Amino acid sequence: MQKLVFFVGVAGTGKTTVAKILSKHLPAAFLDRDTVGGRFVEAFLAMKGYDINDRDSQFYKENLRDLEYDTTKDICIENLAAGQNVFMISPFTAELRNQQWIKDVIEAAGLTKEQVDVKVIVVTLQDIELQHNRIVERQTERDRWKLDNWSDFEQRVNFVPEINWEIPKSSILIFDNSGELTKEKQQQVIDFVMND
Repeated sequence: MQKLVFFVGVAGTGKTTVAKILSKHLPAAFLDRDTVGGRFVEAFLAMKGYDINDRDSQFYKENLRDLEYDTTKDICIENLAAGQNVFMISPFTAELRNQQWIKDVIEAAGLTKEQVDVKVIVVTLQDIELQHNRIVERQTERDRWKLDNWSDFEQRVNFVPEINWEIPKSSILIFDNSGELTKEKQQQVIDFVMND
């Protein structure tokens, strides 16, 4: 059975870090939405005179947000159709609320829900300060806007998105990524994904 694993949560919780640890144990197409669409979005924002790191402007939300997510989805579908496991890394807030979205992905890949084991790992933290520190430590250019506008950006790091997909509750893991990512915590994620 192929694995389709979503790593979701707000910025700075460690979605990508957790996904990279799991990738050492399960080969998969690694689709981080920031990587898939980042350069194109930056070019569009610059052309329109917006800060290239601003993902909160109305222009981004109305014109570019779905473009990034839909492109990532299309690459996911191609990889599933080719028989690959797929890791999807991004908040996916709107997509998780849309029951039809995951059905469309699996169907477009020419598969059935019996052939794809869908898992959702919601990565959370215990406090805002830890989120801020992790965003500072990763030192990426796209985070500059977040840090410069922290009071506007600041989000609840223990936020759990509404998940309306028809998957068993046992296919959803709320993973507290606070503190050290110990071998035991890593094994929790590995066991969760590897068990059907």
